[in-house]
Amino acid sequence: MKRNVSGIVAVIGGLAVTACSAGPSVAEGITEADVIAAQKEWGEGIVAISSVHSADGDYAARATEHINDLYAYGETAVMFKPTLAADDQFRETFDEALAYFIGKEGTEDKGFAISGWTDVRWENNGVYTDDDSAMAMGNYYFTGADGAETKVEYTFGYVRNEDGDLKINLHHSSLPFSPE
Repeated sequence: MKRNVSGIVAVIGGLAVTACSAGPSVAEGITEADVIAAQKEWGEGIVAISSVHSADGDYAARATEHINDLYAYGETAVMFKPTLAADDQFRETFDEALAYFIGKEGTEDKGFAISGWTDVRWENNGVYTDDDSAMAMGNYYFTGADGAETKVEYTFGYVRNEDGDLKINLHHSSLPFSPE
């Protein structure tokens, strides 16, 4: 089994992950470039949801497309721990993920993806890939309408589906530790 390790990576046992890919067959394995392309697509999707919301468009439809295209809901188990979630910490279902991204009345979900983000920048601490899984860990930075960046720590896992597309099966985000 071919392995490619870049940087320092925390390996989470038993996770199979695959990245968004525009062509390589499943037999070729997942590359670091596949993971970076998946990250770019995810960030562009968050910005697109914010943009559609700002234009009074159908942001729920855009968020639905984002989740369907990039997450493995309905294909395998998905472990999703969003940044701003305390009451409903883990989002095992599509509907829970959608509520986090676009908000839901009467819950803690205010709509992370409709917060006016204009850019998402990734800094990978490490990327791990093999034939049928990939993981990446680092920081990503969300740029608001005012130009200020919000730093968030992440770990994403990917699996390749039957169509050869890279899908997220692990998404953990958290704000950096702040002593007092």
